[in-house]
Amino acid sequence: MRFCLLIMCLFAFSVSAEVSNPIKKAMEAPAKVGEARFSRYFWDIYDATLYAPDGKWQNKPPFALRLVYLRDIEGKQIAKHSIKEMKKQGLDNEQKSQLWQTQMQDIFPDISNTDVLTGIATNNNSTQFFYNGEAIGTIEDADFTQRFFDIWLGENTSEPEFREQLLKKAKS
Repeated sequence: MRFCLLIMCLFAFSVSAEVSNPIKKAMEAPAKVGEARFSRYFWDIYDATLYAPDGKWQNKPPFALRLVYLRDIEGKQIAKHSIKEMKKQGLDNEQKSQLWQTQMQDIFPDISNTDVLTGIATNNNSTQFFYNGEAIGTIEDADFTQRFFDIWLGENTSEPEFREQLLKKAKS
């Protein structure tokens, strides 16, 4: 009897954990498109996984990018680097740059090894952010959403090999 009760509790826990997954809530039938490890010089920074409905990349929302960090990084450094990468791809509006950097600094916590940051591009072209599965903020700006995810997924990304690995299944 105790064994059956334990099995029922474990099943209930796994179902509730599955339902609370923000990626599964954001889109129908999310599946992995591709994955890649981002390293700088000899330091591994994070493992990234791209999800889209049925694992088919369409280059339009909804989709999600999940980053599992492999080292400690300050949230404001993530925001600063994100803006730097957006500028490399052509963002030249200083007012937007400053606004977006402030918004990201307010959203992103300091990260420790094994923490997970997930960004979800929603159907209404906003970006929702999650830290270890918990909602931490939203930026409701279609231009931000496009430019933010283009850091990894845009044709002009500074890391084309990384992009290719994330989109690997999309090409097959």
